[in-house]
Amino acid sequence: MSDDARLIRSSSLMGLGTIVSRITGFIRNLLLVAVLGTGILGDAYNVANTTPNIIYNLLIGGALSAVFVPQIVKSFRDADGGSVYVSRLVSLLTTALFVITAAAMIVAPLFISIYAPSFTGRSRDVTIAFALYCLPQILFYGLFGLLGQVANAKEKFGPMMWAPIANNLVVIALFAYFLSVTDEISLQTITDGQVRVLGIGTTLGIALQALILIPTITSSGLKLRFRTDWRGVGLDKAIRLASWMFLFVLISQLGFLVTVNLATRAGVAAGVAYGVGYTPYANAYLILLLPHSIVTISIVTALLPRLSNFALDKKLDEVRNLISTALRYVGIITVPASFFFLLFGERVAEVLFFGISEDSAIYIGRLLSAMALGLIPLSINLVLIRGLNAFENTKFQVLSNLVINTVAVVLSLIAYMTMEPQSVTVGLALAFTASYWCGIVATYFLLNRFTGALNIAAIALFYLKVMLAAAIAVVCVAFVADRLNLAGNFVDLIGVLLATSLLYILVARAMKIAEVGQTIKVLLRR
Repeated sequence: MSDDARLIRSSSLMGLGTIVSRITGFIRNLLLVAVLGTGILGDAYNVANTTPNIIYNLLIGGALSAVFVPQIVKSFRDADGGSVYVSRLVSLLTTALFVITAAAMIVAPLFISIYAPSFTGRSRDVTIAFALYCLPQILFYGLFGLLGQVANAKEKFGPMMWAPIANNLVVIALFAYFLSVTDEISLQTITDGQVRVLGIGTTLGIALQALILIPTITSSGLKLRFRTDWRGVGLDKAIRLASWMFLFVLISQLGFLVTVNLATRAGVAAGVAYGVGYTPYANAYLILLLPHSIVTISIVTALLPRLSNFALDKKLDEVRNLISTALRYVGIITVPASFFFLLFGERVAEVLFFGISEDSAIYIGRLLSAMALGLIPLSINLVLIRGLNAFENTKFQVLSNLVINTVAVVLSLIAYMTMEPQSVTVGLALAFTASYWCGIVATYFLLNRFTGALNIAAIALFYLKVMLAAAIAVVCVAFVADRLNLAGNFVDLIGVLLATSLLYILVARAMKIAEVGQTIKVLLRR
């Protein structure tokens, strides 16, 4: 089987799981907005529910995202098939997660002061209460990430992509219940009991997501048991690589801290009836991540175990070919998606967020359009970063991330100081886009030191062809949709999306972009 076909087949099941996961995630988010709104109460829940994710990613999540996969793959060549090494790794990290979770709950008010300093009185109290119920998610995020990476190293990709569906269904049921039994909730009227139910219910969803992976690990042939003999048994290199990832995630979280602070400050200062703070930004980003999650993450997850083996065997030609293949297949989806969001951002948001005011939905759409062209470099950068992962180099990943976040922070501060409060979050979205275009240049030159030069001219020409095909399709459909004066409902949006997709495929075929036809052929055959 060719590299192209193998990569498509490996990632298609993950992509399908991600599609279902993101659809249920959208439904969950729509219900969340319907219950809590996009104002201060919505910000309180989102800041609190994001806090465990921030802490987890900062202290251990960066390592679990990919750093340990090459080490785990290498351990599979041991006489015991990796059972002892993986048992030690799981035991050590689970113990660390317990300690981190307990410490985070003790200092929860400090985290809220850092991430939402403008919250005082009732808004601060509610946010802290939500955080205390949500912080145990740190443990379950860690278990999910660790068990998922073990499964991925075994090339069992599907379960990690399908498990979040269970989490989404739990939270969907939770918010649907709230909608059915309560009247409108506000910051002033929400009760302690309602905060407790929302917080614990959200955490139970994450717990279920993690525990679902246990049968997959059991069936993989690995025999895991708790061990405490952690010293001098080969974990030193893994921990050293993880320490660099701590710096990587620290830089990311400092950049995120700036975004959250500026967005929440702008939301409070704007004094308008619709949300213009962090919650609209988070919702727009969630939409933007849909094609990134379905395509890019699925591809790079399938990519990393093979890249790691090629890197171990010093097969640099195969490494370059696989990275180039991944970049092409990422581009055929993310490029048209970014153009679609650029022109149809407001229409998408108005349809998806039908339960809020028109002004609030339109603002989310503007943010989506401002972020749209950042989708392309975001996905390219992830592929290049996984190349560095394969060579077990985390130092260069830190340097790349420093460039991205420095650009984002500088541009975000400029936007905050020069724009009207209700427009600041749009400026933050534009800063995000610009930062990743700068970032892919830095990441490529750092990766080049390990792989040698990729055929950049060929890759750039491919992307230009895809951009032209996408632009023709999206602009033509936008012109027709504007002339027909479509109502902007869900049916119209699906029609616009299908028309754009069909026209894009036809134009790509006429331009002889073989990867588009190859993808459709393999998926239909499967």
